[in-house]
Amino acid sequence: MAKKLTLLGSTGSIGTQSLDVARAQGYEVYALAANSNVDLLLKQIEEFHPAYVAVANPDACDQLAARLGGVAGAPKLLRGAEGIVELAKMEGPDVVLNAVVGIAGLGATLAALENGHDVALANKESLVTGGHLVTEAAAKHGTKLLPVDSEHSAIFQCLQDAHSAKTLTKILLTASGGPFFGMKKEELAGKTRADALKHPNWNMGAKITIDSATLMNKGLELIEAVWLFGLPPEKIQVVVQRQSIIHSMVQFSDNSILAQLGVPDMRIPIQYALTWPDRFPGCAPELDFTQLKSITFDVADEETFRCLAACKKAIAKGGLGPCAANGANEEAVRLFLEDKIGFLDIGRLVEAVVDSDSFGGSYTLADVYECDRMARQFVLSHI
Repeated sequence: MAKKLTLLGSTGSIGTQSLDVARAQGYEVYALAANSNVDLLLKQIEEFHPAYVAVANPDACDQLAARLGGVAGAPKLLRGAEGIVELAKMEGPDVVLNAVVGIAGLGATLAALENGHDVALANKESLVTGGHLVTEAAAKHGTKLLPVDSEHSAIFQCLQDAHSAKTLTKILLTASGGPFFGMKKEELAGKTRADALKHPNWNMGAKITIDSATLMNKGLELIEAVWLFGLPPEKIQVVVQRQSIIHSMVQFSDNSILAQLGVPDMRIPIQYALTWPDRFPGCAPELDFTQLKSITFDVADEETFRCLAACKKAIAKGGLGPCAANGANEEAVRLFLEDKIGFLDIGRLVEAVVDSDSFGGSYTLADVYECDRMARQFVLSHI
C-alpha cells in the first residue's frame, strides 16, 4: 500500500528531491510546508493535491491564500511556524519528513514524534540543538528517527545487521572537504559568497553549502551521529573522501569495516528513509565503476577550518554547547551570505561562542531557544 507523506521544507533542495522519490514510488502527499517560495509551492500543490499546506513567511502565506482563492479542492492553509508544527502533529501521514533548515525544524520534529509519527530526519539541527529532548521523545512514544543525511543514512544502512551492530566500536564519517579543501587560512581570507557556493560534488541549498565549505556541516553531523548511534565523540572520526562516493563507514570490534557507496544523489538516502526496511528501484542512477578512476582519503584540517574543532568542543562540553555553536553558525552564515563578514569570521565567531561558557547540564525546550537567541546576539555583538 502506498505511504502517505507529510513533507516539511518542500521547496528546498531536499524537499524537491523528496518529491522526486514520492513521485517515483507513487506515494500520497498528505501535507506540504514551505517558507516563502510561493511559485514552486503552487506547482507542487497542483501536482500532488495535499490536503493541508503551511507557509512560514506571513507575506508569502498571504500571497498563496490570494492565489488559491476560489480554486476548487484547494488545500487548507496554515500560517507561520505554528502552522508547520500543527502539520507535524496531524493524524493521517505514515511518516513526516522534516527538511526544514536550521533550528526552526526542532519544534516540528518534537511535535511529530510526540504525536506518534516516525520522522525521516533531514533537519540535523533538531538533534544538534535538542538532542536529549528528541531522543527521549522518540523513546517515550515508540516512534522512529530515520536518518536522511547521506552520511547518517550510510551508517544506518551499515548497521542493519542487528547482531553485528552490538559490537560497533567506531564511526568513520566521510566529508567531501568542500570547495576549499587543502587551502590554508591566508588563502581563505578573501573568499567570497560566490566562491563558497561552488561545491564540487553536491547540489544543495545555500546555507548547507556554506556549512560544507567551513566544515561546520561535518561538525553538526558528528554531533548528530552521537545522538543517533550512541557512540561518544572520540569514537567518531571525520575522513575526507573527495569523490563523495563512500558516504560513511562503521568499524566493529574485530576491526572489520563496512562502507556504503553510491553516487552523490540525495534521493538514495531519502528513499531509504521512506521505504525502510525495504528497498525498491528508485530514480537515482547506479554507480558506474568503469568510470570511477580512484577513491581517495585525507585528514580533515581542523586548524584551518575551526568550525569542526568548535563542534567537537561543543559536544564535549555537552548540555547546550552544541545549541550555542549552531545558533552562532546560523547567524554568521546569514551575515556572510549578506556580505557583512568574511569567510574566516564564521569559524572565529562559532568558536568564540563555544569558548564563552561551560554550557553543561540538563535543559528544557525553552532553554534551547534562549541559548539560540543568546548565541545569535553574541555574534552580532562581536562582528
